[in-house]
Amino acid sequence: MANPATAPTQPPALPEPLTGSARTWGTLALSAATFMNVLDTSIANVSLPAIAGDLGVSPTQGTWVITSFAVANAIAVPLTGWLSQRFGQVRLFVTSVLLFVIASWLCGLAPNMPLLIAARALQGFVAGPMIPLSQALLLASYPRALAGLAMALWSMTTLIAPVMGPLLGGWITDNISWPWIFYINVPVGLAAALVTWAIFRHRESQRRSLPIDSIGLALMVIGVGSLQLMLDIGKEHDWFASPLVLGCALVAAVGLLAFWFWERDEAHPVVDLSLFKIRNFWAGTLATAVGYGLFFGNVVLLPLWLQQYMGYTATQAGEIMAPVGLLAMVLSPLVGKSIGRVDPRRYATFAFVVFALVLWMRSRFSTQADFATIMIPTIIQGVSMAFFFIPLVTLTLSEIPPHRIPAASGLSNFVRITAGAIGTSVTTTLWENRASLHHAQLMEHVSADSMALAQTLQKLQSAGLTPAQALAQVERMANQQAFMLAANDIFWASALLFIALIPLVWLAHAPRPQAGGAADAAAGAH
Repeated sequence: MANPATAPTQPPALPEPLTGSARTWGTLALSAATFMNVLDTSIANVSLPAIAGDLGVSPTQGTWVITSFAVANAIAVPLTGWLSQRFGQVRLFVTSVLLFVIASWLCGLAPNMPLLIAARALQGFVAGPMIPLSQALLLASYPRALAGLAMALWSMTTLIAPVMGPLLGGWITDNISWPWIFYINVPVGLAAALVTWAIFRHRESQRRSLPIDSIGLALMVIGVGSLQLMLDIGKEHDWFASPLVLGCALVAAVGLLAFWFWERDEAHPVVDLSLFKIRNFWAGTLATAVGYGLFFGNVVLLPLWLQQYMGYTATQAGEIMAPVGLLAMVLSPLVGKSIGRVDPRRYATFAFVVFALVLWMRSRFSTQADFATIMIPTIIQGVSMAFFFIPLVTLTLSEIPPHRIPAASGLSNFVRITAGAIGTSVTTTLWENRASLHHAQLMEHVSADSMALAQTLQKLQSAGLTPAQALAQVERMANQQAFMLAANDIFWASALLFIALIPLVWLAHAPRPQAGGAADAAAGAH
């Protein structure tokens, strides 16, 4: 039996674009739901100590609040295409938002850690279809000429939310209580669901009664779940020195390989892997994933360094990161309006160059860097974000017919999210390894007969420290320098990698007008 993904089928007719206030309110509702979703991927991070302490568990056990969401979300995102065909895009989106609200409410009410982890897993799973579907619904709401601008306006919510998450989460935890990081989703989600249903319920997509590919689904859950679990717990368990991490890696490899071979010949696959036969889709997905993994690893590293070794609070670190959205907000609409006239590969190349410049500037930081010095590269990074997301997703979806956009968007988002998890794990692990190396090198110059050490200890003791306290202070100074040097190494290497990865962008063709135009494809920035 032929695979329906590759068989010639008549594309369903698209509804007419929305106009006037309906289009404005629809855009606001879809963007609010997306903002709420993306915010929840990072808002709990800074609240983990408070959550763990309140529920009487260790900080290590508390990290399962993050892991459970990430694993469930990674499983659900690539299912978006199949689910939207089965239940309809509007019905699936509204149901996902309402279930997200219920899961958020349950997270806030959770009296113990097992129930909180279960509620977070539910929250992560139902969040999966929201971002790809919000892209598809918004794209169908605008005329072709304005599609690029629509996605640019929408993408600003996803640029700001990851930065706002730690800042908002820290403020709520410090000034109210941690359950409110989940309760704030309830009014936003209910409003978004009601407005979306009111505007889009008569614009439902065509539904098909598809059978459930139970074996493919099981293989995907096992493979993707094991991969995400390995990435989340690897650093904590010393990676492949741990039998648990090694076991997760083997299960993930076998599960994903079996999933790939099974889905290739399945008549009704849960994930449409035939999309990878389209050159711009695989080339754009690859460039986006690698660039995003490199970008996200450094986004995680900067606040970690600031909080652990520069004395910044979570709120202060959030204030350093927040300006990244300023230039992105200004430039995203301009990029969206011009994307149909400019080769998006040129824009993406420019973004990679600016990313490299920002990381080179950070590689010159020292422990004496002040607030303004650290913030300037963050502000400049907003330029690269505006020119990175929209053009690359334009390339990725430029040859995808509109009725396959939910499947393509879900699959490309899954690859990007997984790349972000890999980037985070690799970056933080390399940071600690390089810090150990630099610490050992620094200690080679510190010996009992070292004149510099003797003078430093004498100064510290004259300031009122005991000999033991003075030695401990020297050790802290050495650690601070070691982790600073390690961060500089990561920033410098990342800058070189961004330049080296520019050819990936040019593996894709320039979008062709007959494929619907570049503007038609400008959905998916996250």
